[in-house]
Amino acid sequence: MISVVGHTAIDHICQVPRFPEKHTSTYTLDHQIFFGGGAANIAAGIATLGGECTLVSAVGSDFPGSAYERRMEELGIERRFFYVPDRPTATAFMFNDLAGAQITYFDWGASSVFAEAEAPALDFVHMATADPSFNVKVAEKSEFASFDPGQDILKYSREQFEAILDNINILFANRHEAATMAEVLGTSVSDLAKSVEIAVITMDAEGCMLCVHGEKQMVPAIRVEMADPTGAGDAFRAGFLTAYQRGYTPLRCCTIGTTAASFVVEKVGCQTNLPTWERMAERHEQHFGPIEKGA
Repeated sequence: MISVVGHTAIDHICQVPRFPEKHTSTYTLDHQIFFGGGAANIAAGIATLGGECTLVSAVGSDFPGSAYERRMEELGIERRFFYVPDRPTATAFMFNDLAGAQITYFDWGASSVFAEAEAPALDFVHMATADPSFNVKVAEKSEFASFDPGQDILKYSREQFEAILDNINILFANRHEAATMAEVLGTSVSDLAKSVEIAVITMDAEGCMLCVHGEKQMVPAIRVEMADPTGAGDAFRAGFLTAYQRGYTPLRCCTIGTTAASFVVEKVGCQTNLPTWERMAERHEQHFGPIEKGA
């Protein structure tokens, strides 16, 4: 069982011709609403791949009886929720321009309860975007832990990063998050990657860098026709963690994560095109060869 801690959210994804300058405006070319939240996306990805998953999250008065709740039930996601009756479920407002850049505004809503919530003790946990103090407590209580800072990275202090790094086994970050973490910690990205047992730094179209006990390897991305980059990192983590729990090597976990992510970017929405294990394995064989545990 993989536990995932962090946000459940509703995603509003808009396409705009350009990002407006200060004191100006623009118009939307498209506006769609999807199920989202970093932790919930990862949990949905794990469940679709056939893994068992518990989602530790917070939701508002709008969640019980909603289509999102029904989807989680259909996926078989076990839910350990903090219910906040006087707040809505968190909402993300994402704007993509025609050049492929993205800006996100995030309303924490019910997720604000994390700041004062009691953290559970978990065996195998991934800490996605959530309150930094809550994630520190989760990391300190858990047997095996992985972490990605996501869009909440600016909320972390140096002391909180240090506490988490001292208590995790796997660090996930994109290149921008890794640079920010390294700056806050007063170190280099290279040394940051060496500070944990396994570090995975994703690099957009260049693929990802895997660092295991300081030894680095590059894994290329899979080229697909991209409709929306939102959720690619979450799908990568879902693929990696599902494979890791099944006993695959870190390198094979990266290729499985890369393959899972390649499906998500083909459609708009973080959970719209999550692959099953069988779909993922078929594409994996085309690009990386057959999935073998010894590889």
